[in-house]
Amino acid sequence: MLDTSGDQSPVPPEQYVPSEEQRGCLFALSQPPLMIFLAVVGSLLLAGALHDLFVL
Repeated sequence: MLDTSGDQSPVPPEQYVPSEEQRGCLFALSQPPLMIFLAVVGSLLLAGALHDLFVL
């Protein structure tokens, strides 16, 4: 059973993740390998869409 006596204070959220590691989605999208991968996938999708529209 859970101990709900409340004699210990909860750990503040700042202690779970240090402030240096708090980075958002824009940091992930600024990485060059990810952007190259997304550009390749996007160009393949665009080439497939244009092929379906104009060739078939």
